[in-house]
Amino acid sequence: MLVSCTMIIMILVILILILSFISKKMLSDREKSSPFECGFDPKTLPRMPFSLHFFLVAILFVIFDVELTLLLPMIFALKISSLASYASFALSFISILLTGLFHEWTQGALQWIC
Repeated sequence: MLVSCTMIIMILVILILILSFISKKMLSDREKSSPFECGFDPKTLPRMPFSLHFFLVAILFVIFDVELTLLLPMIFALKISSLASYASFALSFISILLTGLFHEWTQGALQWIC
């Protein structure tokens, strides 16, 4: 009984391997085989300059993503600290972030059309 189950499993594995080799495309496409990079065209030269607006928006996303990871644990800190110290820290943290966002907005970093 054990031998027959092992044989069935081996036959199924071999069939799946054969089907996977048959189903693959034989022709390789340059665009499909190149690594995916956001904001870059894979068929152009690799030394082409990239969009500065794309870079700035990506940096802003990273900053606000890190900000969220810093704000969420503050909810648990409310249990062990006083409300006044918690509120002053949260307000100062959010005001620094909003000041940075306002600065980026006034400098034109968030405008896609120059």
